[in-house]
Amino acid sequence: MTSGSIRRAQLVSPFGVGAMSILVNGTSVITAGLDHWFGIDDPSLLELNEYIAGDWRLEQRLQVREFRLPPDFRMRRRGSDPRNTDLKVPVLRFPRWSFCMYCKRLELSPLSMSQPVDCPDPSHIDGSIGKQRRTRMSQVPFVAICARGHLDDFPFREWVHKSHSPGCRGVLRLQSRGGGGLEGQVVVCDPDAIPKGCGAERSLEGIMNARWVNQVERTYLTDNLVGNNQPYVCKGARPWLGETERACGEPIRGALRGAGNVYFPKVESSIYLPRTVGAVSAALHDLLNRADVRPLLRLLNRTDGAAVTAQQIRDEVPPELFQPISDTELLAGYRDMFGIAEEAESESEGHVDGDGGSAEDAESLTSTDVWRHPEFQLLRETPTDDMLTVADPGMHPQLSGSFGRIRRVETLTETRALRGFTRVRDDDLKLSVGKALLRRRLLAPAQDWLPAYVVKGEGIYLELNPHRLATWERRHPVVDRAQKITDHHGSVARLRGTRTRSISPRFVLIHTLAHLLINELIFTCGYSSASLRERLYVSETQGREMAGLLIYTAAGDSEGTMGGLVRMARPENLWPVLATAIGDARWCSTDPVCMDAGDKGQGPDSCNLAACHGCALLPETSCEEFNRFLDRGLVVGTFADPNLGYFSSFG
Repeated sequence: MTSGSIRRAQLVSPFGVGAMSILVNGTSVITAGLDHWFGIDDPSLLELNEYIAGDWRLEQRLQVREFRLPPDFRMRRRGSDPRNTDLKVPVLRFPRWSFCMYCKRLELSPLSMSQPVDCPDPSHIDGSIGKQRRTRMSQVPFVAICARGHLDDFPFREWVHKSHSPGCRGVLRLQSRGGGGLEGQVVVCDPDAIPKGCGAERSLEGIMNARWVNQVERTYLTDNLVGNNQPYVCKGARPWLGETERACGEPIRGALRGAGNVYFPKVESSIYLPRTVGAVSAALHDLLNRADVRPLLRLLNRTDGAAVTAQQIRDEVPPELFQPISDTELLAGYRDMFGIAEEAESESEGHVDGDGGSAEDAESLTSTDVWRHPEFQLLRETPTDDMLTVADPGMHPQLSGSFGRIRRVETLTETRALRGFTRVRDDDLKLSVGKALLRRRLLAPAQDWLPAYVVKGEGIYLELNPHRLATWERRHPVVDRAQKITDHHGSVARLRGTRTRSISPRFVLIHTLAHLLINELIFTCGYSSASLRERLYVSETQGREMAGLLIYTAAGDSEGTMGGLVRMARPENLWPVLATAIGDARWCSTDPVCMDAGDKGQGPDSCNLAACHGCALLPETSCEEFNRFLDRGLVVGTFADPNLGYFSSFG
């Protein structure tokens, strides 16, 4: 099989473990599990410390020892360093079913197949050029998925014969018989081929359909493949781990291999927060993370629970490297690396900032106020650190009534780690369940790791005026409009048996404002549509009240690292950007349809009101909520009630 290349960041999302992608030669492959990511012929040439990345808060939250950057491919050359050469991320050819473009024949190949599949039909043998050459087959576009994350080849033979274990082994063909939908795709067991088929045929119509009955999902493929109350359920296949059958029993549905519901990566992100602002320089961070230093410090950290002194650290590290470093900075760097608080801090803080709350929360890993609050506290101040630098650019007089704080985030460091994935829908995923999908053999917490990548960027932080916000969100029309979103989401959640959420007016307002502002910054600053991201800080919990948003760019290339976004935080620049974004939100290009549809709900699960692709939606990689819980009405008002919005009188 021809090898393909992919950006390292894409191996975390969107083409991480269990995701399908297309190689340059058109072969569809699935990214293999973590068990073999760092496989190498000569283990003595593997230097893992080069790939280790650290974020003490995220390590504690995801209960892992470390994060690893996806391996980069380096060709071994004579005279060069042979370490970490020829490292490749393994992939497997999937789907296994292939079909001939000419005779429509279907062939099932082994999962380990590394060569292109040629059609075995003798009618395709070409002898006109003095040698025999067969027609190359293409992989089918259909797969089968279940809500537990399993993925399997579509059961063509079972489907056409309406049997769990069909005895007929005749040649199958996938024919197109007109029509633009699945009803025109027909599977035929060819009676004229060798081996001879039985002549059965069946359309693929309905294979992707599903419905909910009393909080139980029923799929057309499961209920109707055989019929007669003999359901055809998921076999628990995990081809990315080399497992074709595993006990499952969930309903299974057909899907296009490139459909959006085939893979939802669960990526946890963390902005690096230094333990002591300004105590550790970027140069010391680089020294402590050297391949010949970090393992020594890790061993020192695991010796016992006693406090480590600066002299103990110096006894372990190369003295030539750390001689210019003071004991105070060296000890601060060690604490910062492993998230070790000073004794006084640890007694008062406990594990709140590190593990994100209760054991149940650690399993569900929702974006809780507990997890975001430490970031919120630091961003709204003006820390000066090589890993996080925030400044106060001042505020335009026109913004002082609506906003309480504006900050220019000149430097931030973000770690994004893949902790699992879901299929069928983007549901909550427990930590242990997600990790079990990434590898065949689970690791002990002391050895566990997850793939991640680290990027640096910049951003703008905005915080609403707390007094005006409190007055606005207590208004009955505001509460009633936000309740519509909560009701729509709740009805779907109850139908599926998943957890419900209470969507507050504050959340809808800040989320929609972030989308409107990002769309305007894309045009004003010239960023690509997916280069800007949102990070929401919203909570009404007593003691952890938050009403802020961070718009930032964190990319591995030069885009967003040249000051283009932070320059927009200046008062003279931010005011016209906000005025234009809010002004444009008063009328969508699809109005009055968009605003009228908002009364009944639109978008995914009807969880948006007045928000569509013409006004408030973003690329899903930029949005934390997959373009849900949006409404222009709570920002600028509606046609029926122009004064409903928080920014109705803005400008």
